[in-house]
Parts: sequence; structure tokens; C-alpha cells
Amino acid sequence: MTTLADLIEVLDTAYPPRLAESWDSVGLVAGDPAEEVSRVLFAVDATEAVVAEAIDWRAQALVVHHPLLLRGVDTVAADTPKGALLHRLIRSGCALFTAHTNADSADPGVSDALAEALGLTVTGPIDAKPEAPVDNWVVQVPPEHTDAVLIALFMAGAGGDGDYRDCALRVPATSQFRPMAEANPAVGVVGELQHVAEDRIEVVAPPAARAAILSALRAAHPYEDPAYHITERATLPSNLGLGRVGTLTEPESLRAFTTRVAAALPPTAWGVRAAGDPDRSVYTVAVCGGAGDSYLDAVARRGVDAYVTADLRHHPVDEHLRRGGPALVDAAHWATEFPWCAQAQRVVQAGLPDLETRVSTLRTDPWTVGASQ
Repeated sequence: MTTLADLIEVLDTAYPPRLAESWDSVGLVAGDPAEEVSRVLFAVDATEAVVAEAIDWRAQALVVHHPLLLRGVDTVAADTPKGALLHRLIRSGCALFTAHTNADSADPGVSDALAEALGLTVTGPIDAKPEAPVDNWVVQVPPEHTDAVLIALFMAGAGGDGDYRDCALRVPATSQFRPMAEANPAVGVVGELQHVAEDRIEVVAPPAARAAILSALRAAHPYEDPAYHITERATLPSNLGLGRVGTLTEPESLRAFTTRVAAALPPTAWGVRAAGDPDRSVYTVAVCGGAGDSYLDAVARRGVDAYVTADLRHHPVDEHLRRGGPALVDAAHWATEFPWCAQAQRVVQAGLPDLETRVSTLRTDPWTVGASQ
């Protein structure tokens, strides 16, 4: 039996909640993790029509990108628009789960799906999110006490995380020390240089666990003053982060590239528009699913030829072009994030192949009418 908890584990592994922005609201919104799940529907938004589709299809889980409850909430009463949707989902036994900015920053994530739809080869994020800091502890311990010390370190939070735990390196070594007059050595004599056989053990741990690990080390180690050293891993390049930069197979004009974008994304009343010289050559492209005008300066520094995103505004675009920034391609917000639904579906299919999954094809873009002049 596959449970909602199993589904959450797969989604949280692909789109770790720790990657979410501080203002965001992600994860399980409604549902019992112990309940069985056999059908999952994916969509960008939990609109009334999408909720109706999930219920009519008898899905036990609806996975969306945009949070239904993002701002401060003081009621989910059934006579409010969002409260009514939650009540319908709960009564029908359909859970609601959100992967928002954590899916934006994941590898692969929302912008990877957009880049794939446009035929780009991704080279990295626009705004890289560094890997979580990690400490490396090096401890010297008599061999007969190694196992006890390692167990204490593991219980205090050392030894890895995720799919691997209780990880350590053990290397036989010879240590030397000279106990001084104030010492009370467990091994050796005051004033005499000692050479002893020890194990050098190494474990990794989160910096937040330093106090707990040090306390556990001192309690488990036979020496009054254990020899240890801590180093923090340097910040390394990461594929995690918002937006993506990539390249086309070969250069093409901005006019042709805009047509490419329009053909790759689902049609909307907003359509696809571009700012810049129509004949400008486009080869290196930055993309950001959803509203991406906050990265106009970043993509300019990247030196890309074009930037694809949504919700661009007149004055920022005008100033960007005056400064000689890359060409801009503006599509509907919903359309730039819709490719993620298929990506999330593949993630779940790979992790839980017995589930029946479906991507909603309902257009949840709020714009409904467009007119050309």
C-alpha cells in the first residue's frame, strides 16, 4: 500500500523544503499522511476547476506549484473562496501538497523544465544557492574506545544525513604527547613523551550540532582532554538555485527564438512577446519560470543573449534595454511554470511506479481574453 507519507517523502527528496524561500509556504496543506494514495493529479494552481477535476477523477492527492494559502490566514471557513476549496478536498479524501520556491531552486526544478521545453542545454543557475554548510570532525581515540566514541557522535547528530547515516573514516595512527605537571593523564607519565596507538576517525556533521557533538565526545572519550579538530567545508558551486542559464544547439534570431518559445509553451491570452532587436542573434539564454524581473541585473551580468521569464513591466524593461541588457522574452506566468507539472509527475512515477498519475491540462492562467492590434 502506498500512503500519502510515501508520496511526501518522494516529493520532499526531489524538492527539499529547506530550499524554500523564508517567506514561502510549502509542503502538506491538507490530508492525513497515513491515508492510502493511488491517484495523484499535478497542476500549477489549485483553482476551483482543478479541484473539481481532482475530485471527479477520484484522486487522493493534488500536487500544485502555487500555494493556496501563502499569506497570513485566520480562517478557512467554507464560506470563503479558499476555505471552500479546502473543505471540498477534505470531504472528498483528496490531500493538497505544494512545492513552490523549493521546486524553483531544486536540481532539476521549475526552470530546468522550462529550459528543457525550449531545447536548452543547461549550464547552471542564475542565482546559485550554496550547499548547506558541513563540518568535518577529526578525532584521535584509543582503538578499544573507537566504537563507543563513534556511537556517541552518531547519536549527537554526526555521520551524514539523507540516504546514508553512521558514516565515518577510521585510520590506524600513532600519536604522541607529553603530559605536563597539571595533567591527570589516562595514559602515560607526567613529563615523559608518550607514543600510543590510536585510531584517527573522521565524521561529518551540521554546524548546528557542534555543541551536542562536543559534549558527546567529551563524555565518551577516555581522555580528559580529547584531541579533535573541526573544519567547515568551503562553499562550493551548486546547481541549486533560482533560474537557469543554457545554450541553444545553434544561434538563431530573436524573432525565431520568440517563435520557438511560443511553440514550446501552452497557448494563453497573454501570448509571448519580446523586447529587443528582432534580428539580434540568440545563443546563450537565461530562463526563470514565473515572475523573474528581479533577475534583470543578474542576467545582464551573465552576458546572455536573451532572458525568458514572465510578468515583466514597462519601466524595468525600458531601463534594462537602455543599459544594453540582453533581449527579453515575456510569456504568461502560468505557461512558464506549466512544464514543471510533467517533471514532478516523472519524479513520482520513478519513485512510486504503482501510482496512477495525471497532469491537469486546465489552463489556470487568470488572463482569458487577448486581442492583437
